[in-house]
Amino acid sequence: MAKRDCYDVLGVPKGASKDDIKKAYRKLALKYHPDKNKGDKTSEEKFKEASEAYHILSDDKRKANYDQFGHAAFEGGGGGFQGFGGFDSSSFSDIFEDFFSDFGGTTSRRTSNRGNDLRYDVNITLEDAYTGTAKNVRYTTYKACSSCSGSGSAKGSKPIRCEYCSGRGKVRTNQGFFTVQQTCPQCSGYGEMIATPCNKCNGNGKIQSSENVDVKIPKGVDDGTRIRLSGKGEAGTKGGNNGDLYLFISIENHNIFKRSDENLYYELPITFSDAALGTSVEVPSIDGGKSKIKIPAGTQYGKQFRLKGKGMPVLRRSLFGDLYIRVVTQVPSSLSKRQKEILEEFNQIEANKPDPVIKSFFEKAKRFWKKS
Repeated sequence: MAKRDCYDVLGVPKGASKDDIKKAYRKLALKYHPDKNKGDKTSEEKFKEASEAYHILSDDKRKANYDQFGHAAFEGGGGGFQGFGGFDSSSFSDIFEDFFSDFGGTTSRRTSNRGNDLRYDVNITLEDAYTGTAKNVRYTTYKACSSCSGSGSAKGSKPIRCEYCSGRGKVRTNQGFFTVQQTCPQCSGYGEMIATPCNKCNGNGKIQSSENVDVKIPKGVDDGTRIRLSGKGEAGTKGGNNGDLYLFISIENHNIFKRSDENLYYELPITFSDAALGTSVEVPSIDGGKSKIKIPAGTQYGKQFRLKGKGMPVLRRSLFGDLYIRVVTQVPSSLSKRQKEILEEFNQIEANKPDPVIKSFFEKAKRFWKKS
């Protein structure tokens, strides 16, 4: 079966640039790669066809021969291609490096030697969250070794090239018709080895250390707020940047207030006589002050009052939430003789003039029982 024209295979014109050819191949390779189309023979053949076309057109000399003689330039041993299976797959290293990065493979020397980030939990009170506070945080981390300045090599010694990967930081293995590149297991992708390790850190380049840092916790933080301290995490490896320290705020339960976002809530217990007759009462606020609220006569259980601006500050804004006070009417569990006499008298009066809400409910109940 005659082979298709390489330009037609890649879908590019004859005058296409190297970048256009590479982009066209990469698009087809991503579409038809066997890892994405397992068991699909048609996709496998299209992948091979596209790879062969790219192999020819990506090289100036092979492309010139192809433009002059077509596929005949590579048949019979003269051109050197000998079909897809016969060429050295390492010729595709540049395109495969880009290609395998899309499949999560490690294809190049490790470039990020950044240190690990650290987490530290900080407990504060609700009052601290309201006013803001300062904390001294003591934690354990790894700092760059002072003896070798973080290099891991003893003084006067330098790292040597890794012989296993020839300093590339990666090794290649051929799997059928394509090449897989992996991080070098000998040097962990650095491309070099420590010849003479530092005695102080045993070649690690960092040592364990206790650190102290003063941190200002802004007002308005909530449970779970995260504060990032740049560069306060573990030291990087081989000159890499330090990681960060993350403080996670945890706010202790308060014995009066409950919080929801920027608003505060609590339940205000009052006697049923105050609820019936009405009263005025001083209530606490989170800033340590007092606010006076009026309980109107006839206030029902669960009635909620709002004090605007008496809640928590909004983080990094000059706004405050509100304070919500829910009335909880307390019914006495034990009564004096005189209290019983007064209530019994009150109960008799109520019988002659029942509460309209209660009366309405029992009328509905009677109608329900009749239907049943």
